[in-house]
Amino acid sequence: MKRVMKSWLSMALFVSVLLLAGAVAASKAKDSTEAKDKTEAQDKNAEKRAEIDAMAKETMDRLLSQSESAKKFKEKAYGYAVFHNLKVAFVISGGGGSGVAVSGQGERTYMKMGTAGIGLGMGGQKYRVVFFFEDEKAFRSFVDKGWQADASAQAAAASAGANAASTFKNGTAFFQMTDKGLIASADIAGTKYWKNDGLNKK
Repeated sequence: MKRVMKSWLSMALFVSVLLLAGAVAASKAKDSTEAKDKTEAQDKNAEKRAEIDAMAKETMDRLLSQSESAKKFKEKAYGYAVFHNLKVAFVISGGGGSGVAVSGQGERTYMKMGTAGIGLGMGGQKYRVVFFFEDEKAFRSFVDKGWQADASAQAAAASAGANAASTFKNGTAFFQMTDKGLIASADIAGTKYWKNDGLNKK
């Protein structure tokens, strides 16, 4: 009887060890998979941030080479933001894009943009928008609270056209560009801008 008991105890112990080893192995495999997924996500985010930074630099270089007004705003501004957007229209228009806001200290905040409205056109248009912020308050409000362009944004854009004087309106000035160059009267009414939480995770 004692032998049978010992045999059962030994077997139970063996099975317990196997189950524990299996659980440990499964846990390690799960941790490894999660770590791999996290690394891949970080790599993709880093790649996306690099793409946005390159877009912002190329856009800013183009803008400053085409507009003396933009140069004056850049010299006075506390910070700036650059966005790339694709706008499509087929009765109901919409669009979306991404960008980066850069503070006076060089701090980068990656952001999203989106727009929706009623349109009678058909097709798509790629464009870029560059914002200049007069002071830290205007910059922080744009970045931390987000911003939506209303109908008055068109007038602000028009006054900040290629040949306009360097005057901020409500702490902000902006330029709109297509592949063909500057648009004298930008139309970004209805466009929203907000933080991209995913890309701001390091």
